[in-house]
Amino acid sequence: MWHKFNKPLLAKIRRASREYGLIQPYDKIAVGLSGGKDSTVLLYALSVLQKTLPFPFELQGISLDVGWNNDYQIVGEYCRSLGIPFHLEQTNIGRIVYEERKESNPCSLCANMRRGAINNTAKQLGCNKVALGHHLDDALETFLMSLVFEGRMHTFAPRTYLTRADITVIRPMIYVYEKDIISIANKLELPVVPNNCPADGITKRHSMKEEMARFETMNATVKERMLNAVTTSIWAPFMLPEEEQIMPAVKKQLQCETERTTFEK
Repeated sequence: MWHKFNKPLLAKIRRASREYGLIQPYDKIAVGLSGGKDSTVLLYALSVLQKTLPFPFELQGISLDVGWNNDYQIVGEYCRSLGIPFHLEQTNIGRIVYEERKESNPCSLCANMRRGAINNTAKQLGCNKVALGHHLDDALETFLMSLVFEGRMHTFAPRTYLTRADITVIRPMIYVYEKDIISIANKLELPVVPNNCPADGITKRHSMKEEMARFETMNATVKERMLNAVTTSIWAPFMLPEEEQIMPAVKKQLQCETERTTFEK
């Protein structure tokens, strides 16, 4: 389970969790599994953290069958190999988006329906959080799309509480680069399900990915600079005060050790 290339991946996830309070004692976290490299690496990383963090939390794998004939049996088998329960939720999202609604811009409606379906499923399974596989490149591409197409500075948050669903959405990989996820998925030979979505590769996000690559040819540190802009402005309200960034279970453990040392003296 432990590999030498785990350290940079897990360090960035721990940092995100510490700064934004993502993983906490006794959480039951549903991991949204599309079958792609991002969500599969996230599942792997959380399964390692489940064994190494000094407090307990549960994991639950969830996939949505939206009608693209993706093979989720591979995803379920991988979950079970990690000792994580798996649930496949059947939906009619693909039919509604492409056949009934015949959306000219299907991605927005499809994403909204998938979010609602996974949140509802997670709640039914007794989870209090849903972990999504969005990474640093996703955050910066979303930032660019909002700037270019909406005229506002915005990207998704590290942690969002949804009042209607009564569930918290977390994104533990917001500090992890996509290239590192690809490298780890290849080194671990993780099972990845091909994406049969009709819109795959022709979205606005794909265009932003190409623009980001062009920016990097002009400035190799552009992603680090953009991340600094996002963390100091958009994500700043979500960051916990420094004194709260040690999780309750760890705080208690440190306090007990201090009291024991004082008593022994």
